Amino acid sequence: MKQLIECVPNFSEGRDLNIIRQITDVIENVEGVRLLNVDPGKATNRTVVTFVGEPAPVIEAAFRAIRKAAELIDMSKHQGEHPRMGATDVCPLIPISGISMTETVQWAKKLGERVGKEQNIPVYLYESAQENPARRNLSLIRAGEYEGFFKKIKLPEWKPDFGPAEFPAGSGATVIGARDFLVAYNANLNTTSVRRANSVAFDVRENGRKVKNEKGEEINQPGTCKSVKAIGWFIEEYGIAQVSMNLTNISITPVHIAFDECVKSAYNRGMRVTGSELVGLIPLKAMLDAGAYFLKKQQRSTGVSEQELIRIAVKSMGLDELGPFKPEERIIEYLLKDPLEEKLVKMNLIDFANETASESPAPGGGSISAYVGALGVSLGTMVANLSSHKKGMDEQWEEFSNWAEKGQSLKSALLKLVDEDTRAFTKIMNAFGLPKSNDEEKNTDRGY
Repeated sequence: MKQLIECVPNFSEGRDLNIIRQITDVIENVEGVRLLNVDPGKATNRTVVTFVGEPAPVIEAAFRAIRKAAELIDMSKHQGEHPRMGATDVCPLIPISGISMTETVQWAKKLGERVGKEQNIPVYLYESAQENPARRNLSLIRAGEYEGFFKKIKLPEWKPDFGPAEFPAGSGATVIGARDFLVAYNANLNTTSVRRANSVAFDVRENGRKVKNEKGEEINQPGTCKSVKAIGWFIEEYGIAQVSMNLTNISITPVHIAFDECVKSAYNRGMRVTGSELVGLIPLKAMLDAGAYFLKKQQRSTGVSEQELIRIAVKSMGLDELGPFKPEERIIEYLLKDPLEEKLVKMNLIDFANETASESPAPGGGSISAYVGALGVSLGTMVANLSSHKKGMDEQWEEFSNWAEKGQSLKSALLKLVDEDTRAFTKIMNAFGLPKSNDEEKNTDRGY
């Protein structure tokens, strides 16, 4: 299996599109790297960039981007809502497929060492790449931010892992590490008060807040969501306060649960969550789980299409409140998908029929059978969905929903086989050296 890692550097520039473009250009110029997403924020004055590829080219692209950011961004003039300490504030590597976290850590250390040595930028390792438990947490490393780091870097306990123990005013320092997939997610509030937004953040984040017990001793009161970090801030661009969250393990606290906990806390404090905002990318499963979660709360069938589940998730969490939410640009699996994988199923019915009737030997019997099977399963799924919503059958909605889910799963598998059969047939044809000329292809057995 090909090794793939994702890199999500955060650059301390979200307003000057020319600077952002110059940084992303050096990333795209590295062969073997695919730029997936560029998400600038004016109020935070910060841009989150996502790219993916095999380890060596990804590390090269990250190095070039860090170097370009240091050339173009002057941290002594930087102002923004988001905590920051450097031009490339943080640069995490995330294992995607075919590579372990241990291997990813080694690549993070190689990148950190090179940045420190060749660019003279202080580098701190974090998360899995950091061996010292006291220095693994990004917020602890970044405490004091840019302004405080001129003194902090001189402390023995805060000597950089790589690079000089001098804080460069222009570039600042950089944090490089390896971590699991993280979802950056903000809940929008109908208030401009940072203090009130923080009260919601303290309610939901794992670390909670400091309180005094009956003895007057200060203790920590945990929040409602494990694996969630959160703060409140005001976004002038939108004129609202937000609860800004990092969901570090969405299998423990999914996006929809974090959203609902913010809704509960805000309501209890006299506020409303009006919508939410995704920063960067999100896995497909997170969106599908959210859609199913909100349908179940309505006691409606979850056996609907992938597209419908995503639409329900977007509308339920108000992900389109501050701007359009385009699944094809925000869901990581959609961005990584090869367009040729769904050449046939993306055709309209007339084009599919014409392609089948052409003198090409594929699509053939396997693809047609798979598609006809998908249509049959779709009819059965329709009956299950209609039955789950039928008056007088409310007590059985979940049973019919389960059958509809099975139908959707079978339909998806069969639709996938439509293109897979054609790809397999083409490979066999190539392997046996079957003729390719039009005259010869007319006589090719189509497998009926």
